[in-house]
Amino acid sequence: MKPESLISRPTTDLTINLDDICNLIAQTQLASGEIPWCEGQKTDPWDHVEAAMGLSIGGYLGQAQRAFDWLAGMQHDDGSWYSAYMLGAPEDKTRDANMSSYIAVGVFHYYLITGDLSFLKQMWPNVCAAINFALGLQVQTGEIHWAISPEGKVDPMALLTGSSSIYMSLKCALAIAKILGHPTAQWHNALTKLGHAIRHKPHLFNMTKSRFSMYWFYPILAGALTGADAHRRIDKYWKKYVIEDRGVLCVSDEPWVTIAETSELVIALSAMGNQELAKIVFSWIVDRRYEDGSYWCGFTCPEMIIWPEEKITWTNAVALMAADAIYNLTPAGQLFSHNFWENSGIGLG
Repeated sequence: MKPESLISRPTTDLTINLDDICNLIAQTQLASGEIPWCEGQKTDPWDHVEAAMGLSIGGYLGQAQRAFDWLAGMQHDDGSWYSAYMLGAPEDKTRDANMSSYIAVGVFHYYLITGDLSFLKQMWPNVCAAINFALGLQVQTGEIHWAISPEGKVDPMALLTGSSSIYMSLKCALAIAKILGHPTAQWHNALTKLGHAIRHKPHLFNMTKSRFSMYWFYPILAGALTGADAHRRIDKYWKKYVIEDRGVLCVSDEPWVTIAETSELVIALSAMGNQELAKIVFSWIVDRRYEDGSYWCGFTCPEMIIWPEEKITWTNAVALMAADAIYNLTPAGQLFSHNFWENSGIGLG
């Protein structure tokens, strides 16, 4: 079934308690401000930021600030973070360009909700250093090599999902720089090159990752693909990654629907202006929650077995972000909207 055929079907009203979800994230957050995946598991910088964004949407601003303070305190001199921590100690010393640059999205998101200019100024050195680290891994053809190994060697592999996420991070960094009055010509050039690579040079990216549904919609979520190109991409791969009335598969060859990927598709659909379809897809997962109101991580199809059973912080955060994208719960609800960025005056590449 193509997505257009779903438009006439009824949607489910939003029945979501922000406190239920934010309480889970806040209770999982450590005293240091670090937000693990769940109790007893690792923390990675990207998902840590995502969890902080969920807190911001729910009005848990003190907890969100503590999350950003922890992140700022863990940043290396080159602007990066390690890929994984356990109770503040490094667990994986890979330095990932995408994980490091995502702080820009979280900081700009927090600013859109609060209007707190002092916070923006405080976090600017961290954002600037993180973006420069990521762009240090960009090559002449535009793509960005994904990471530096624990041994200090650049891994010359580019990932479409990661590079798309960096594209979004770079847009947010440019927006912050514009507000604060910092020159960013080099970043503009980098954004143009990266966007061109994502749109026109698929051969530059590792295609073995195309089994992941994020490979499908992340160029749209990040705004590198817009308009007719975005609509064609949604239609082309819909049947590969979507199970009707259930949600989005994490990978195309396993019968496992995940709340996070489904929520991110909702954000991507909303970003490109397809609000009707975004609401329908969100309705498929809005009730996939535990008795405490927090979301499942995922479930098998067709058995509908919840797996894994852990309550994941960033999964719950992105479900809130999807609801915000559809229903404008906060001033950051349109952060991923293509129209928002077209009207930003930044001059996207």
